[in-house]
Amino acid sequence: MMITKAIVLILTALLIFTACSGSDINKISTMKSAGQEGIIEGTVSSKLVPPPDSPFPANPNLEVEFDMDQLDEIWLAGGCFWGVEAYMARIYGVYDVTSGYANGDTENPSYEDVLDGSGHAETVHVTYDTSKVTLEELLDAFFRVVDPTSLNKQGNDIGESYRSGIYYTKEEDLDVIAAVIEREQERYTEPIVTEVLPLKGYYLAETYHQDYLEKNPDGYCHIDFDELEMKTMNYEKPTEEEIEAMLTPLQYKVTQENGTEPAFDNTYWDNHDAGIYVDIVTGEPLFSSAAKYESGTGWPSFFVPISENAVVFKEDNTLFTKRVDVRSTIGDSHLGHVFPDGPADKGGLRYCLNSAALRFVPYEKMEEEGYADYMNMVK
Repeated sequence: MMITKAIVLILTALLIFTACSGSDINKISTMKSAGQEGIIEGTVSSKLVPPPDSPFPANPNLEVEFDMDQLDEIWLAGGCFWGVEAYMARIYGVYDVTSGYANGDTENPSYEDVLDGSGHAETVHVTYDTSKVTLEELLDAFFRVVDPTSLNKQGNDIGESYRSGIYYTKEEDLDVIAAVIEREQERYTEPIVTEVLPLKGYYLAETYHQDYLEKNPDGYCHIDFDELEMKTMNYEKPTEEEIEAMLTPLQYKVTQENGTEPAFDNTYWDNHDAGIYVDIVTGEPLFSSAAKYESGTGWPSFFVPISENAVVFKEDNTLFTKRVDVRSTIGDSHLGHVFPDGPADKGGLRYCLNSAALRFVPYEKMEEEGYADYMNMVK
């Protein structure tokens, strides 16, 4: 189990997530991509779950339920497509990203053709759920890692195929693109040279290029993943003053000062109702009642978080022993600890949490409180 391996690694050394990693590609479906002859069929890759030792940030889209009727698309060129693909795939609301070649002079180019001057730009095709992320937000993220004033050069790569570009198929997208570029121009003294053109041809790159950095942890990557704004939804950590005002003394001691509440004398240790448990500070979803079990410890116990990116781990050397501290991703709230003595048939982990760090949302209130996307994880 991936989380199990991650915790083993954390016990030996804390990992810093910054750049590139691996797994086998699995082609599972087809999507339509705009080609020179109109709409053509092309395979798209599944969302690969990064291995536990991945230096990438977690992908917030792995557990997302997408509205297929709300999908839209944009094509972005920002130098070597390996890094751009991995980066764009980690923006919340992005359904799929593929690597390919766009706006060149020939049809169905190979990688060698592009290097030999076919006129194509290394480009990623971004398919996104408009109910979760806007085109403006995608472009803002794109410009955080691309130098739009650099002509035919990004990172260490030089040549026409490494030019920056934004390619569209819907005229209404042009107004959004123009507005974002106008705003970006205020950040630079040099003119922006990112080309903005209708898409006249997009061809999928060879299979080995797809999800390249997920499969090759040491692969070349010119993208700075520190610029990635990791969001699962619009959850934000309040200010210190707001946190102190909103929490009880026990909740504050547990979440902000790494405290521990008494066993068998807390709110949720014996709660068996259906629903989800969220961070008491931010409201971000953490654990489902479907993963809760009776551990006999007197604290709420779970065998897995509600999603891969719901929690983060830190080494805890207090109490004269090494433990793994479990914290919420956005709020950085101390939740409890994780131990390798959970149900063997569920991965072998026990997430031992403090009720004071949690708020329980009953199943029947989940939609009302904005957690409808997680209802299928409860029942």
